[in-house]
Amino acid sequence: MAKPSRCVARPGPHGGRAQGLHELRASCKTQPMSDAPAPEAKPAAPAPYFDPSIHAHSLFEDAQAIFTGVLFVSLALILFAQVGLLTGGTAGAAFVLHYATGISLGKLFFIINIPFYWFAWQRMGREFTLKTFIAIAWLSALTEWSPKLFAIERLHPAYAAVLGGLLLGSGCLFLARHRASLGGATIVSLYLQHAKGWRAGKVQMGIDCVIVLCALTVVDPTRVAYSVLAAVVMNLFIAVNHKPGRYAVL
Repeated sequence: MAKPSRCVARPGPHGGRAQGLHELRASCKTQPMSDAPAPEAKPAAPAPYFDPSIHAHSLFEDAQAIFTGVLFVSLALILFAQVGLLTGGTAGAAFVLHYATGISLGKLFFIINIPFYWFAWQRMGREFTLKTFIAIAWLSALTEWSPKLFAIERLHPAYAAVLGGLLLGSGCLFLARHRASLGGATIVSLYLQHAKGWRAGKVQMGIDCVIVLCALTVVDPTRVAYSVLAAVVMNLFIAVNHKPGRYAVL
């Protein structure tokens, strides 16, 4: 129902009411007013996994971060393989199959991650998926080449667990802050942090511990205990240093 707007005539600047009415007629128009409820606003689209308004890293910055992060992770895997430990996620699954079958760790790691590329492409975008693929391929290659590059003569499992856990956590943060990961559980944990607000480190800690416990079928219980220590060190490091909203540039 349309209703005229209320306009009140006031004296003009020179005190004349007639002049005020003349100015009022010139400036006041009937405006429709409706009692019908305003249309409901459409629900906002879900926020993208990465905020497009955030200034992105340069190509060189991304390349050096992926290169360095993968080097850190590869060194951790070398330490674990040296003393018979393992980690969580797809790398842990690759370790279990490696110990059980003797197939090279690098090949298994690359193959196990293949199904997760589709999930990453659908949920996190092309850029994240491509960088993740590069990181996984680079890590698989380093794992294959490492026995020819250097050897460790003596290493205690406890030291390998703590140092390896810190190296894994640092490497994963390098990758996460440059929109990449090492696939598998990392992809799932980062997605849940964005979609549900769950802390990425805690999510991955649960996944990793389950995989490490499954290794009891092929790994000595003492080595599994050290592997759990490594998983706890790694994921506590990530939980403390990868909090949502703390960093403006990812």
